[in-house]
Amino acid sequence: MRLLMLGGTEFAGRAVVEAALGRGWDVTVFHRGTHAAPPGVREVLGDRTAPDGLGGLESGDWDVVVDTWSAAPRAVRDAARLLRGRAGRYVYVSSCSVYAWAPPAGYTEEAPLAEGAEAGADHTDYVRDKRGGELAAVEAFGAANSLLVRAGLILGPYENVGRLPWWLTRIARGGPVLAPGPRDLPLQYVDVRDLAEWILGAVERESSGPFNLMSPQGHATMGELLEACVRVTGAAAELRWTEPQVILDAGIEPWTQLPVWVPPGTDMHDALHSADVSRAVATGLRCRPVEETVADTWKWLQDIGGTAPQRPDRTVKGLDPQVEAKVLGDSGGVPDNTP
Repeated sequence: MRLLMLGGTEFAGRAVVEAALGRGWDVTVFHRGTHAAPPGVREVLGDRTAPDGLGGLESGDWDVVVDTWSAAPRAVRDAARLLRGRAGRYVYVSSCSVYAWAPPAGYTEEAPLAEGAEAGADHTDYVRDKRGGELAAVEAFGAANSLLVRAGLILGPYENVGRLPWWLTRIARGGPVLAPGPRDLPLQYVDVRDLAEWILGAVERESSGPFNLMSPQGHATMGELLEACVRVTGAAAELRWTEPQVILDAGIEPWTQLPVWVPPGTDMHDALHSADVSRAVATGLRCRPVEETVADTWKWLQDIGGTAPQRPDRTVKGLDPQVEAKVLGDSGGVPDNTP
């Protein structure tokens, strides 16, 4: 298989490239040269946002293109139009955010979609940009030759969004840790490497159309995630489980200030941790244990010196230590007595 990866030097794109190389695929990486490409690929440098920035791709043929673009949809439109007729399939890594808010718990790929997106639009907001990217891919390649990967929460090595790295760093610091409850809160996420393997398998099967791409709900719980962080870091940390209302009353923002976590029984939890993923599971999605995701992310974080990269177009995640200490002092929390 001949893969053209648009991007491919960070997080999801890098995971796709490494998985493809592991399968023996021939891989071309188109990127700006800001970060080093994985060894073993053919590099084409260019900036898809610049005039004539796609010039390096005016020749060449590929079996599949994988695109993770998250800004102006016109960049997806321009690339897809240029590659139409020279690539067999276009895979666009989208987001479950493209569904009209708020999708009910158990929503499938048939749920209503956000309105107002256009394939040729400039940058607007994340939801319309991702939906516009989907429209651009389908417009150029047709429904039969485009694959829309509606990912949810993505975790794992190379993360440049700041969720799991923040928890690992915080827990490694030790001491009492504000652990947002309930402890058995079901999570839905996907390890970036499992996402990559599913994408390549879907390409080999010639799959098309939209897929919700994350683990079945409850593949892990909030407790299992944070307890794994304590174990792999070996930190002298004490998880103090705190009721959701206490956290909300303190003005702490779910998802951003306490990454991954959203309160149960809310629109946010239904949207972010309650999708129907039976279509992806039926077509080969396999999700590794949470302990493996956490351990490998911790190893990667140590290998790069302990500080994870941060995408400039994403909000900084994490809770101020003074806010955490105040909430713990006011509420006490429930100590984690897990052996």
